[in-house]
Amino acid sequence: MPSTTVETPPKPDGASLSHGLKQRHLSMIALGGVIGAGLFVGSGAGIAAAGPSVVLAYTLSGILVMLVMRMLGEMSAAYPSSGSFSAHAERAIGPWAGFTAGWSFWVLLCTAVGLEGIGAAKIVTGWLPGTPEWAWVALFMVVFCATNLAAVRNFGEFEFWFAALKVGAITLFLGLGVLAVAGVLPGTDSPGTSHLTDFLPNGGEGLVIGLLASVFAYGGLETVTIAAAESENPVKGVASAVRTAMWRIAVFYIGSMAVIVTLVPWDSPAVVEDGPYVAALDSLGIPGAGQLMNVVVLVALLSAMNANIYGASRIGYSLVRRGQGPKALGRVSGGVPRTAVLASSVFGFLCVLLSYWRPDDVFAWLLNMIGAVILVVWIFIAVSQLRLRRRLEREAPERLTVRMWAFPWLTWVALAGMAAVFVLMAREPGTRVQLYSTGGMTLALAAIGYAWQRARARS
Repeated sequence: MPSTTVETPPKPDGASLSHGLKQRHLSMIALGGVIGAGLFVGSGAGIAAAGPSVVLAYTLSGILVMLVMRMLGEMSAAYPSSGSFSAHAERAIGPWAGFTAGWSFWVLLCTAVGLEGIGAAKIVTGWLPGTPEWAWVALFMVVFCATNLAAVRNFGEFEFWFAALKVGAITLFLGLGVLAVAGVLPGTDSPGTSHLTDFLPNGGEGLVIGLLASVFAYGGLETVTIAAAESENPVKGVASAVRTAMWRIAVFYIGSMAVIVTLVPWDSPAVVEDGPYVAALDSLGIPGAGQLMNVVVLVALLSAMNANIYGASRIGYSLVRRGQGPKALGRVSGGVPRTAVLASSVFGFLCVLLSYWRPDDVFAWLLNMIGAVILVVWIFIAVSQLRLRRRLEREAPERLTVRMWAFPWLTWVALAGMAAVFVLMAREPGTRVQLYSTGGMTLALAAIGYAWQRARARS
């Protein structure tokens, strides 16, 4: 049965953490968190596979993400927690579920830190050829580890300005793109619908690949519910972030995909080689626009590194605070879980070293293992919300400041959507190994968590 630690009144479980994040920090983290490296970097493969139907793919997966964020927002507003969905899963299902969801997400975030560091280093070495990639990754890691070791407001300030730059850049991109499509941008001719005539160039299989790419591009939206526990007003912060999720996804993701496939032929090599945003700006003939976009991509990668070190450290801290990990990770100094920050950064840099030392076996296995973790987390969110909503309605309806739409029907629709994505992954050779590897890690963590839960119950 759920531990008594989690069944306490709904104070943030970051009670010994500082509450240095202001509402402006949280608002911009929520806004900028949508504009991640997956959108700037990973969307090219989706466009190359799905063609113009990538807009449909991002719309379908965007609807699924909106439902997940609404469910998570409902629980996080009722029970603010630096453990977010992990703490909710423990409260709703049991300690083994919180253990499984939390540690699998920790591995995902730490590995992502390494991947984003590698991506950022490749951009910098493109500007400064001859400099070693690993040295740039190490520099980035030291900077953001130091940022997260200091007061949480430092993390908030970094993310505030990172997010402001990303939002400004993508807003400018959308503005220029819409003007070009309308044929009113000086020096450019409108392509009209010439690039949209073959909507499904690779048939249903291409749409499936685009759909899978778009699902994983949305990863990282959960960070705002983790950060909310360290804000001045956690309930208000979560509610505001979740309520604006719909238009943010519609404008930034779906809107930009529509602009790109209208401006650039979907099968242009530049879409994958240079990135879809750079390819779209280069097609407009704006001097230096492509390189400027590379700067924005670099900022997006650095922002993701910063946010993922933060998220991993808080998830790890929350797990340990609930008795589900090494006690050393739960040490707090100056309102910051500094040991958890260091451990998350070291794990991330270890992933970078593995990419150089063992790229074809250990590193490839690690990447496959985290391939479907975000879907596992979403399933825990949906099941937790189904259970906690009924409990809240009975015991504390006043905590339901954010409510899931059309409960429970849309929760079941979301679960069906997740199951459909799993089926699609199993059918695609390129994603099947990720599904099985993630399934193996999830089952192993669940077994460990269940054994720990039984041992704790006996003691």
